[in-house]
Amino acid sequence: MSEHSLSSEQQLSQLIAMDDPEAVRAEVETIVSSLYPSFDLRFIRSVYADVCRLFAGQYPGYQACNTSYHNLQHTTDATLAMARLLHGAVCSGHMIAAREIELGVVATLLHDVGYIQTIGDEGTGAKYTKTHIERSVEFLIRYFSEKGIPADDIRDCCDMLSCTGITVRIADIRFRSFEIRLIGMMLGTADLLGQMADRTYLEKLSFLYREFREGNVAGINEEIDFYVNTLGFYEATKRRFATELGGVNRFMRAHFRERWGIDVDLYEKAIERQMTYLREILEHFRPDYRNHLRRRSTIGKQR
Repeated sequence: MSEHSLSSEQQLSQLIAMDDPEAVRAEVETIVSSLYPSFDLRFIRSVYADVCRLFAGQYPGYQACNTSYHNLQHTTDATLAMARLLHGAVCSGHMIAAREIELGVVATLLHDVGYIQTIGDEGTGAKYTKTHIERSVEFLIRYFSEKGIPADDIRDCCDMLSCTGITVRIADIRFRSFEIRLIGMMLGTADLLGQMADRTYLEKLSFLYREFREGNVAGINEEIDFYVNTLGFYEATKRRFATELGGVNRFMRAHFRERWGIDVDLYEKAIERQMTYLREILEHFRPDYRNHLRRRSTIGKQR
């Protein structure tokens, strides 16, 4: 049992300041260090710092992130969710080596860098919506090759990152080991959990809608339709968790039990709360649904 003892009514957003990338980094380090007390954090810290610089427009050759949904906080949300899944898996009896944990975390940090544009590229990164995974893989290969990361580790990270494709078939990816496959499924899961459990997820959907419009994603009509379809997307996501992604979301409960003394999956609770509220808005307030999004005043302060 953790030294922490919190109520089962605790909300996910109350544990860590999710809008503070340094607070998230510190929690990720706490989690991985709890698994291996002698864990060398230098690699994760280096990649974390570079990713923050990249999104801020401080990385050579690249503009600052200009997609309001797929921004730095989405990346840090997914990274913390990934660390929590890895921790929960080990607590549940899975043998995952320190290096594999390290690769899982850094692959998550890099999973959406494909939205970042080079200097002089016009428009916004949203135009790469349909190709951002391939672009992220290209950046990862180049970035890690420059750092001298072994080819097998690069391949493993690329395979993990590929699992974030919403329609990807895990069986089509030739992983080098069972453990890398497991971590890949965790990355695909963390990507979805991190965004849907965000306390401002409903408000940010309007940003995602605009990104999809610019990215020419098929089937995007009016914004209200996008909100309606989100309920169906959640049902499809739950099925994907249980099937294609191997049910690895179950590891969240073990994490919260061990880390915080709460025998509850707070991600599941947070997402269910979001969907319940969205149903209420669409049922009772559809004509002026925007006025019933609860945190409108916080959304303009995107990182």
